[in-house]
Amino acid sequence: MSQSTKVFVHGVPETSAIWSPLVTELSTRGITNIVLLSPPGFGSPSPAGWGATMYDYRDWLLNELNNIDGPIDLVAHDWGAGHLYNALATQPHIVRSWASDVIGMLHPDYIWHDGALRWQTPDIGEQWVAGMVALSDQDFVDLFAAQGVTPSVAALVKSHVNEDMARCILALYRSAAQPALATVGKLFTTAAPPNGLAIIAPNDHFAGTVEDMHHVATTVNATTATIHDAGHWWMCSHPEQAASILIEHWEQTPE
Repeated sequence: MSQSTKVFVHGVPETSAIWSPLVTELSTRGITNIVLLSPPGFGSPSPAGWGATMYDYRDWLLNELNNIDGPIDLVAHDWGAGHLYNALATQPHIVRSWASDVIGMLHPDYIWHDGALRWQTPDIGEQWVAGMVALSDQDFVDLFAAQGVTPSVAALVKSHVNEDMARCILALYRSAAQPALATVGKLFTTAAPPNGLAIIAPNDHFAGTVEDMHHVATTVNATTATIHDAGHWWMCSHPEQAASILIEHWEQTPE
């Protein structure tokens, strides 16, 4: 297999802890050249003056990738996938391969999920993120565990839920209110970055319909892999299957 660096980028409201079960599984199979990136505000503090728009995160990801030597296999989840789509729409050949979920968000008819619409609404969004920050550790863990996140992972994520994260959530989602996200979708499908894999979790209700996911994947000539019975946090609930899918994808990617 290629000695490329495997780079993982997570989403919102998360930290790189969500990759832990998958990274452990990959390590047992000899994949150890792994880099976990933490977007500002989500596991790492945001710098002074950080705007936290989707374009700020695009530029952040491009800068991170440019600072990694050698070929890169990029894996992204949730808004990490959003950053991937935005970055590769600008520089489609910056990575050797890419794998991501929630690709249905790029469909021209995609409507943001209810949580996103709340965050995009003035005052209501502020109330919701304040409520998230105020949740007790146990309530946060219970909420995430009910959706497939390992309780120990959820506890690690909660340790980074703070006002900085809350601010970044609102700025990010508001910058991506439609039609802004649809514009990213058009740019990404036009760029059609090579060697892509769309990971489809049928029970992921944030990602658009399964049909829309397949449609967008076909548009950009990406292969697809379905993790049956999986939801949004497939890397926590199905790490063995996810590892097999990624390893096969990397092995089949031309050098």
